[in-house]
Amino acid sequence: MAEAGKCSGTGWLVATGLFLGITAASASAATPLSPPLNEKETVADRVWLLRAGLNVAALQCQFSPFLMAAANYNALLRQHSDEFTNAFNVMNTYFARTKKGQRAGARAFDTYATRANQNFSTFDAQYTFCDAAATIARQALAVPKGKFGAFSETGLPQLQASLNGNSRLPALHNFVWVNVPKVPPCKGRRCG
Repeated sequence: MAEAGKCSGTGWLVATGLFLGITAASASAATPLSPPLNEKETVADRVWLLRAGLNVAALQCQFSPFLMAAANYNALLRQHSDEFTNAFNVMNTYFARTKKGQRAGARAFDTYATRANQNFSTFDAQYTFCDAAATIARQALAVPKGKFGAFSETGLPQLQASLNGNSRLPALHNFVWVNVPKVPPCKGRRCG
């Protein structure tokens, strides 16, 4: 397992860093998979998506040391590594089955994982996303090993909902315009 912000040989737990600033409206959920997932694949998908969102938060939310985004994510990697590995394997199997082959399945899963990371990357709702991710990561650390799948059932929708920008924090796009008086041009060293 690789820690946030560090490169690994496998690379599957570290986000690519391609933060495209996708709007929050398009980031409410990952692309639906078809054919539909069975129950085991549904849990693995939720675990994978929640892990992806917390991975993005570990990289994107370091502006505030109080959120402990990277430290909490790294602790989650250690605590829930078995479930993350299982989710990775189940999703790999799903894509290999539905795309009719290991190679095509690996490409499809890579595309899906990249989109999942991109869907959590936002500028419009960064504060609400980071606040929610910090809370969810702390809650997830209290989840016993082997129970992250059940936790993801409530944790993932909360993290996705944070991308709409609604929170107790002020919206960044609600500007108040002020009339600024015209300033006469400067001549030499004197202005005005």
